[in-house]
Amino acid sequence: MAHPVKHFKTITKHRHKVIAHCKKAGILWQGLRHDLSKYSPVEFLAGARYYAGTYSPNENERRDKGYSSAWLHHKGRNRHHFEYWTDVNPKTKRVEPVPMPVRYVAEMFCDRVAASKIYKGKDYKDSHPLEYFKNGEAHRVIHPETSDLLEKWLTVLANEGEAAVFPLIRKAVKESKK
Repeated sequence: MAHPVKHFKTITKHRHKVIAHCKKAGILWQGLRHDLSKYSPVEFLAGARYYAGTYSPNENERRDKGYSSAWLHHKGRNRHHFEYWTDVNPKTKRVEPVPMPVRYVAEMFCDRVAASKIYKGKDYKDSHPLEYFKNGEAHRVIHPETSDLLEKWLTVLANEGEAAVFPLIRKAVKESKK
């Protein structure tokens, strides 16, 4: 059974949290453009059809079809996903992860924190985004530099909170522009 209204509310609530986090991270413009593809027909219709409420509908679409058309569309258009950052290595001739620009790692951080807040609700703790990141380590294909930076910020969030981590992110974004 499709849930277009519930899905719309969930993705919009998530997007608004990401915007607020991106503002704190010094990348407001990215936040304002965050996840606009989720409102496109290919992503929105699949999200409504496979809506779960407590986790990504892409997981249900993947279980049903063996892949997620919404995710394939999404990751190819949104630079804050590490899956976007792959290319053919000229030496190995294989598709491999490449380092992400810092501003997109910052947006990825904001996205993960917002997703944890939406899916965990009142039970959210600052340790949840790091736990989720650690749980996916075995099957993740991400450039080590990108992984290390994201894990560093998620660890600061888990141990010291938002007041400590957002100044670090703002500084890193600013320094990366030099």
